[in-house]
Parts: sequence; structure tokens; C-alpha cells
Amino acid sequence: MRTSNPVLSRLADAARATAAGSRSGSMTTAGVAGKAAILLAVVLFSAAVTWQQFATGNLDLLMPAMLLGGIGGFIVGMIASFKPQTAPWSAPIYASLQGIFLGAVSALYNLRFAGLPQQAVLLTFGVAASVFLLYRFNILRATEGFRRMMFAAMIGIGLFYLGSMVLSLFGVSIGYFTSSGPLAIGINLAIAGVAALNLVLDFDRIEQGVQAGLPKQLEWFAAFGLMVTLIWLYLELLRLLSRLQGRRN
Repeated sequence: MRTSNPVLSRLADAARATAAGSRSGSMTTAGVAGKAAILLAVVLFSAAVTWQQFATGNLDLLMPAMLLGGIGGFIVGMIASFKPQTAPWSAPIYASLQGIFLGAVSALYNLRFAGLPQQAVLLTFGVAASVFLLYRFNILRATEGFRRMMFAAMIGIGLFYLGSMVLSLFGVSIGYFTSSGPLAIGINLAIAGVAALNLVLDFDRIEQGVQAGLPKQLEWFAAFGLMVTLIWLYLELLRLLSRLQGRRN
């Protein structure tokens, strides 16, 4: 399968490595949806367990949980990204580790703004459902121009975060991560918008994978990609809502 999409290219490479002689069937939209639901359930369960620990006042484990979930999830996520054939086991592990991370981060935000994480969860699902409907009715499509725009935006966001971290090592703070000013809110809103639009690319990859008849086991990889975007979107919306709430107080 020839494609200019780099993620789909990795899917195709993995398909050639695993499909020879395979009779496991082909990827389906329903199969991806089912596996995405499983990963989402894993994320929510591990997040709820972690949240419960902090809700009872056990705050000593807050930072260890964030480090374990954040660093562990990043490592396993990299494995799944570059080795799509490992997704049947790496994706659930990623989901559980990210659930731990999200539970800890959400509890931290909840200490300052009670009920804010629940609002962010509902908003995340609402935005995701809206983007899906826009994609389903061909209002948003992953054209070549759209892909190039998203690629440039992702590079810009990556450089922004990387530059912020490097500057912080030298004692220079740009104020974005602690500010609730209009500029910080505007940047946060733009990044959240890019995260939401990235769902269009995820839906397009799934659609192309189904049309290309990729092996059924790669449904886990497609579901993993969808979960990465949803987690990113939730974190950006959580940060955005906290800034808006901070300006009211």
C-alpha cells in the first residue's frame, strides 16, 4: 500500500511482516472501536484507582505515581509507535500507565479546583464526538493540505514545549505553564484545537487501514493512536479550564 502518511506507512510495513500466511482476518472499523473501548476502560479504571488513593488523603504517592505513569507510559508508547506489531500487549500497558498518570494529575488539579477534572472529561468526550461527526459528514477531511498544516502545527508545538523545558533548565521561565493571562489562554486554546483536529488524522488512518485490508491484529495499533490523541486533548483541556477558573477567582 503506497501512502504519504508516515504512520500508515509503518502500519503497512508491519502488515507485510505479519500478514504472510495469516488467516486472522482484516482490520474493521468495529474492531478498532471495540479495542479503543477496551483501552479507554483500562485508562479510566487505573485513573479511578489512583484518584481514590489521593481522595483518601494519601498524597505521598502523588509524585511517584506521576513519574511512574508519565515516564513509563512514554517509554511503552514509543515501543508501540515504532513497533506496531507489539500493540496487542503494549497498548494495554500504555493505557494502564497513562491512567495512573492522569489519575495523579487530575487529583492535583482537583485539590485547587474541585470538580474541574470531571468537567474536562465531559468536555473531552464532547469535543471528540463533535470532531467525529464533522468527519463522518465530510465537513472535515484529511486532505494533503490538512496533513501538511497539522504536521507544521505539531512541529511548532513540539519546539515550543522543548524550548520551554530547555530554558527552564537555565532558570528562564516564559510563564506559559503558570500564567492565566490572555496570551497563555490563547496559546492553550490553539494547542487544544490542534489536539482536537488531530483526531481527524486518526479517523483517516483507521479508514485507510480498513480499506487497505490491514491485518486484524493491527486494530490495537489504530486504537492506541486514538487513545494517545484523546489523552493529549484531555490534558490540554484540563489546563485550559484551570486557567479560565483561575481568572474567575
